[in-house]
Amino acid sequence: MGSEAKCKARVGKQAFEGKALLETKEIIFRGDTRLKIVLSTVKSVKVAGDWLQLQTSEGRIEFELGTETAEKWAKKILHPKSRLEKLGIKDGLKIAVMGKLDGEFAGELRKAQAEVAGKIATDTKIIFFAVETKTELGLLPKIAKQLKGAAALWIVYPKGVKAITESDVLAAGRATGLKDVKVVGFSPTHTALKFVVSIANR
Repeated sequence: MGSEAKCKARVGKQAFEGKALLETKEIIFRGDTRLKIVLSTVKSVKVAGDWLQLQTSEGRIEFELGTETAEKWAKKILHPKSRLEKLGIKDGLKIAVMGKLDGEFAGELRKAQAEVAGKIATDTKIIFFAVETKTELGLLPKIAKQLKGAAALWIVYPKGVKAITESDVLAAGRATGLKDVKVVGFSPTHTALKFVVSIANR
């Protein structure tokens, strides 16, 4: 889930009204026209007053976001958060992994010196539950019962498949009494939804 803002977009001498959405790897603009700027193609990022100015391989594109928002977006584009930062993982954190996650992520956890286990302990701070189908969500009630205090549960599931959808994951999490608070792109193929115990039930 990225940052969204109502704004004016300017491409050359043309101006358009609409909404801009800043995602991890792109900016999407919907309104009088539709634009998609892949951030890897951006050659320079500047803030001029209320405008965020992007120089891309196809020319300059500008968004009138207001000075504060323009500066925030520029910072996010120039200094994107790592996957671990987006998931709230800090050095030495106790983590439980249920299911199979990609090997690259396991390497990132090792570099962060996270204490990773295949089961949930009383002092586990983050649980990753990897699923590939809706059926696998049947294990969720048991996992949810082990979530204590402010600990987080990330459900990681594939993008764009019929076997499991975001609606399936949200419904399963909410049915256990957990509260969904965040969604991030876990990888090019998977999404991660974060659930926590509501403050009233801690």
